[in-house]
Amino acid sequence: MVQKIIELSLRNRYIVLLVAAGLLVWGISAVSKNPIDAIPDLSENQVIVYTEWMGRGPQIIEDQITYPLVSNLQGVPRVSNIRATSMFGMSFIYIIFEDDVDIYWARTRVLERLNYAQRLLPEDVTPALGPDGTGVGHIFWYHFKAPRMDLGEQRALQDWYVKFALQTVPGVAEVASFGGFEKQYQIVVDPVKLQYYNISLMDVMNKVRANNNDVGGSKFEMTDMAYIIRGLGYIKNKEDVENIALSSNNGIPVRVRDIGSVQMGGDLRLGIFDVDGEGEVVGGIVVMRYGENADKVINDVKTKMKEVEKGLPAGVTFETSYDRSTLIEAAIDNIKFKLIEEIIAVALIVIIFLFHWRSALSIIIQIPITIAISFILLNAFGLSSNIMSLTGIALAIGVIVDNGIIMSENAYRNLSVWQNQNKSPKNSDEK
Repeated sequence: MVQKIIELSLRNRYIVLLVAAGLLVWGISAVSKNPIDAIPDLSENQVIVYTEWMGRGPQIIEDQITYPLVSNLQGVPRVSNIRATSMFGMSFIYIIFEDDVDIYWARTRVLERLNYAQRLLPEDVTPALGPDGTGVGHIFWYHFKAPRMDLGEQRALQDWYVKFALQTVPGVAEVASFGGFEKQYQIVVDPVKLQYYNISLMDVMNKVRANNNDVGGSKFEMTDMAYIIRGLGYIKNKEDVENIALSSNNGIPVRVRDIGSVQMGGDLRLGIFDVDGEGEVVGGIVVMRYGENADKVINDVKTKMKEVEKGLPAGVTFETSYDRSTLIEAAIDNIKFKLIEEIIAVALIVIIFLFHWRSALSIIIQIPITIAISFILLNAFGLSSNIMSLTGIALAIGVIVDNGIIMSENAYRNLSVWQNQNKSPKNSDEK
């Protein structure tokens, strides 16, 4: 069988060369399209459901949120396992699907079941799906260098400007903020004054919530003009909160400032982000979407950050905390160096031992063609390039050229035997 394939190839050598050239071009195209990352993605095929109910303890979260959701999500098709954890103010549920399940099909099925399970949860509690990323999706971390801004202002800049801009980059699933303080209006209530004015704490909460809202008042027509009427009620500063009316006492309105004080503060924090022991900073974590090219996404994020940096306040710049592209580029440079090194070594060895440059060329050509074909197969099976696969290719280069060297040496040996057999009768006749 092998002999027939060799004979067929020798008779149609130009077709073989044409096919090899086509595979090389196809492989070069596959290299540019193949997703590349630093580490292989061995994470499970999962969908994350998280629910916030701030101020509640882990046991309440477990009983009223985690358990009802897990009980209803168990009926989702093609689920292999469900894990859950409850903590202060938050619930996380990890739905593990079978490996061959499409991630977006899985997210759709989970979302359908969550719509049904919503009625089992407490009022104003809404579960949400986590980003469509994997366990190794944290590809880029950054933080601000802003010596003249406090942590609250930096966090507001991150949440309301930088985050929204970076989330528009193709391939980015989420930009998670970390560090600093999330600004909020805090009302410090005096219980004695509440008792004096006969106002409950729930009344304060409901009045403040109701007054932080714009309302519509239909349309008013006068002569040839129509005016849209609306009531402006959004809170814009601390004084707006202080002036909210809670009730009346002998015809005099009782406002928030009468039962306590209003201050600007930060939300409850469960941790901080420190850089090199020099102090706390504010920044974000870029999470890559499932199946994207990590190197391309990181480069696109860096390009977007240069545009965003133009709109930052004076003295504020970006600093990189973690950049996976450095490891990716190091892996690519290593495979390039090993490829050139192997080509030179093989060429020298073949030329020295066979002393024939055409034989060396036929062996060297196998290296780029074989590597190009390997990337075609990686794309066909949906696999990405990473340190493990690129290292395997680098180690396999020696195996790639082995058969070429063996075939060349065997051809020389057979030619030598054939020549000796043809020369022997001639020499005997001359004698």
